[in-house]
Amino acid sequence: MPTENELFSAVDALLEQVAQDDLPEPAERRRLREAAGLSQAQIAKALDARREAVGNWEAGRTEPRPPKRAAYARLLEGLAARFPAPADERAPASTAAPETVAVPEPAPAPEPAPAPEPVPAPEPAGSSSSSTGVPTTRLPIAKNAAEKKTAAKRTAVPDGAADPRFANGPLAVVDCEDGAVSAYCLGGLVLDVPAKSLAALVEWTLAEAQLGAPRLNRHGKDADPLLVLTDAAAERYGLPARLTDEERRAGRLPEGHRVLAQLARADWQLTRRGFGPWARIYRPAKGSRRACVQLCILGWEALDSRSWGEAAQLPPGDLANLLGTYAARVMTPRGSTAVTGLELMTALHPPTRASEPDADGRRHSEHNPGSLGTEAVDCAPCEAPDGHPLLADLPRFHQRTPDEVLVEEAYDWARPLDDGECAKRFVVGIDVNMAFAAAANGTVVGLGAPVHVDHPAFDAKLPGSWLVDLSHIELDPRLPSPFTPTGARPAGPAWYATPTVAYAVELGYVVAPIEAYVRPENGRYLDAWYNRLRDAYIATMADLGVTADLEPQAFLEAMDGHKQADPPTAVVLAAIKATVKGGIGKLRERPRGGGWRPGRPWPALVRPTWRPDIRAAVISKARINMHRKMLKTAQVTGQFPVAVLSDCAVYASDGPSPLDFLPYRDGKPLPGGFRLGVSPGMVKHEGTRSVLWAEGVREQHGQDLNIARYIKDGSVTASDAGE
Repeated sequence: MPTENELFSAVDALLEQVAQDDLPEPAERRRLREAAGLSQAQIAKALDARREAVGNWEAGRTEPRPPKRAAYARLLEGLAARFPAPADERAPASTAAPETVAVPEPAPAPEPAPAPEPVPAPEPAGSSSSSTGVPTTRLPIAKNAAEKKTAAKRTAVPDGAADPRFANGPLAVVDCEDGAVSAYCLGGLVLDVPAKSLAALVEWTLAEAQLGAPRLNRHGKDADPLLVLTDAAAERYGLPARLTDEERRAGRLPEGHRVLAQLARADWQLTRRGFGPWARIYRPAKGSRRACVQLCILGWEALDSRSWGEAAQLPPGDLANLLGTYAARVMTPRGSTAVTGLELMTALHPPTRASEPDADGRRHSEHNPGSLGTEAVDCAPCEAPDGHPLLADLPRFHQRTPDEVLVEEAYDWARPLDDGECAKRFVVGIDVNMAFAAAANGTVVGLGAPVHVDHPAFDAKLPGSWLVDLSHIELDPRLPSPFTPTGARPAGPAWYATPTVAYAVELGYVVAPIEAYVRPENGRYLDAWYNRLRDAYIATMADLGVTADLEPQAFLEAMDGHKQADPPTAVVLAAIKATVKGGIGKLRERPRGGGWRPGRPWPALVRPTWRPDIRAAVISKARINMHRKMLKTAQVTGQFPVAVLSDCAVYASDGPSPLDFLPYRDGKPLPGGFRLGVSPGMVKHEGTRSVLWAEGVREQHGQDLNIARYIKDGSVTASDAGE
């Protein structure tokens, strides 16, 4: 006769067996986690699993096995009860035409804010071809109107479209051929476009096209549909294929252009940026309903080649797949990759949320805890860049000293090779993957305005800027100082972000701040941003054949030529990396254009996301992470870098491979040192040159030349060297 415990165990086993088929689709698993504000690491810890395993479950690559599967199913069931899918709460867009024009929001939505002015990001991109490696079922691109109608009938919804309101994906590339206008969507779907004018095109997009993307946070807004116009489509709708020099400098069409008048007659409005390469066309929100479409005009250089390579030259269907992959993994582009990187922060941490119902059952908009809010805050004077209104009283041409200005920048340091290093054959560069993203992860940053304090006790958990003298700290001169971008030892008191001062304490030194600007309201604002970009990066690298499970030698082999294996996917990769760098850079966007004068405000200052202190904290942490690994390597192996540039370190080596000098033991990396691999914070091979090359370029261009800048391709020009 079985005991009571045995009976309960048998019942539990049956329940667990039932749970095997009780998991939602992979995309829904991810949506539920993000809606709850949980990270993959948090779920992995609760289930006693690896973070990578949770990522695989959400990507559909693997499925959880007992006993974790039953616990995971229970977690998802609980989250689904708290955060139902938007589609469950609303009728599908196809059931009522008027409902497709606007998307219900959890709180009243304001007039769409102007997109920040695009700033090209410096990340180079690969070349183009006709294959993208997008994980969707793809149909042949139709060649004429009849074939396009057939294609649209064959594929009603691209694979992976979970929300019926956006059945055709986040965006479409609009092209015109032989008088027929077509919208190329993700997965090979081609839609006929009946609109005869730009105003009608916007109406059609909102009423019929079923384009857009669900919100990334339950308190946020669904992504507006994006239309990418080819040259032919632009001309079909009355727009110039190219801007004039004057229009390009202004960044927009002139006010009197006939297309603008046409939009105005149809009651459409533009943001304050006007009609530029990334135009936003909208009608003021009515309650919780939005009506907004964004345009990306290829001929106006909307897709900057430094981030997107030759993507603008791709056929419409291939471009739709490429941009659709980026949209699915990052977000629908909102401008340059830099602008999108900044917008992603806000999309993941919306400034407001819907309140609990009041006595009348009404909800109101209120501050969303953990966000930057809706109002810009002033920076501290030391955090202000030159020309900021806070510095208007400084004498003209005054050069601020380290005790007046916070300078947290990436490394640019090099030293001569010693005799032992000159005896080696090679110099080998290693580069940290997504260094700024990795530094953003876990960094506590200020959410509100700074508070000034005199002679404070240093608190490593308190974000801020600290005036402190670190000149008494003397480290091995074969390493750059961790406290300055140039690697030079500090000469006296200077301003530092919290991670820099915390590292001095970590090294065992006493610090005594003279004053500080601290931010008591703080949090890990960038964690969700990091997680999304990390997942996008790793998924795209996997598409290129570089996965997280590769052993060091196999990783190096997979990295060799991975971009050439699939150039369009390599463009997506470059755009993701540019999104990271550009997004961090946008936190301290400088004035642009010839009308600005020092001491006067510029447009970026009104953004809540204009936060030079957050940028400083991330860059500070990235530099400290680099120094910590170089110091650990030196302590264990006696090897020191000969040059460092941002996230690239160059070492002298007897062999041409990173494995010839990195201290691996039995296939395992040095704890706390550099580790080869694909994840952010790990390193890859940047390039190898001979020691003779290193000595030769320095003799030719000067001993101060930083060879880390040229280790990748070996070419140094006179202009690069400042000659």
